[in-house]
Amino acid sequence: MALVGRISRQLFPRLYPVVSSSARNISFNLNDQQTEILETTRKFTLDEVVPTAAHYDETGDYPWEVLQKAFDLGLMNTTISEDYGGLGLSLLEACIVQEEIGFGCTGIATALGGNSLAESPVIIAGSHELKKKYLGRMTEELLVAAYGVTEPSAGSDVASTRTSSRKIGDDYVINGSKMWITNCGHANWFFVFTRSDPDPKCPAAKAFTAFVVDADSPGVTVGRKEWNMGQRASDTRGVTFDEVVVPADNVVGEPGGGFKVAMKCFDKTRPTVGAMSLGLARRALDEATKYSMERKTMGKQIFKHQAVLFMLSDMAMRYELAKLAVWRSCADYDEGRRNTYYASIGKLYGAIAANKNASDSVQVFGGNGYNKDYPVEKLMRDAKIFQIYEGTDQIQKLIIGREHMTKYF
Repeated sequence: MALVGRISRQLFPRLYPVVSSSARNISFNLNDQQTEILETTRKFTLDEVVPTAAHYDETGDYPWEVLQKAFDLGLMNTTISEDYGGLGLSLLEACIVQEEIGFGCTGIATALGGNSLAESPVIIAGSHELKKKYLGRMTEELLVAAYGVTEPSAGSDVASTRTSSRKIGDDYVINGSKMWITNCGHANWFFVFTRSDPDPKCPAAKAFTAFVVDADSPGVTVGRKEWNMGQRASDTRGVTFDEVVVPADNVVGEPGGGFKVAMKCFDKTRPTVGAMSLGLARRALDEATKYSMERKTMGKQIFKHQAVLFMLSDMAMRYELAKLAVWRSCADYDEGRRNTYYASIGKLYGAIAANKNASDSVQVFGGNGYNKDYPVEKLMRDAKIFQIYEGTDQIQKLIIGREHMTKYF
């Protein structure tokens, strides 16, 4: 076997990339800090999120009270560095938080995690002054921010962005609209992705510029709350920018370099979305398992019927496999390696696990699963968005395929 391995490496060197010694010794044991984060978040979820999830789903109210308690516990803005008042948690630790909150309600987890989405480009590419001004305020009091990239005609195709920016003196002027923006109605500031070079032949790597825009800037108009199929605790709206003046100091990264900033962010944010889907997949498995132990047919608990037991085993398998991909993407990111391949696998398979587990959970509950008096119909509605936002399943497959093919060229 050793000889075969040596020959394989000589023939197909790109299939066997050199990795650091730390990557070869992956441990699935949490350290003391990670265990504390897990236990704290799990208790918070069971005490504060699970009991209120149905209310926020029914009313569509924004979960300010829950977010305030999460903020007080340090469960928001988790990856802001200590230099700007944050905890500076690793991506894996942030994903532990998101999975646990997602177990309770992925709508609340999306509202909470929307901050990290908006903050990530500033963390990755913002100047020290920009980080101090906008990240610093997020750690001083409960505020929410929004990530403004998606448009009515530019969702997964980020390069089709039409929102424009033009430089006038020391400022930029932004015009355009964004759609399906999380936390939009309550945001203190927006990360806004714009086209700064109108030439359609200009390559994407040079055509776009990103900004931080204060929500109270003249010309910023927020639309109505969208009443979505699921994750109703999350505030989703459109926003328009009409001759909005932004100082040049608010450029994130370099002028013209916004596309690179947005792409780098996905390597960090897709694992956290995958982690939320893990929470939902595990909740569906948990609910189905407990119900299968209570419900009886033909004189025995339904988990003792092979048809039901096989569904539970499939649900467990999906959750565990999705978790491996998400955690691998976190390990690569936290150790400074490019994680695009595993970030997309974790995001895609997490969405698959969440949707199939939710559907199977409804099936285990039978007629009760189709009724709002039971928790699993909400899980099924909440799960669908994981196949759409932060890059559709089809976009993830394109990325995975392209990354795979680079091993052969």
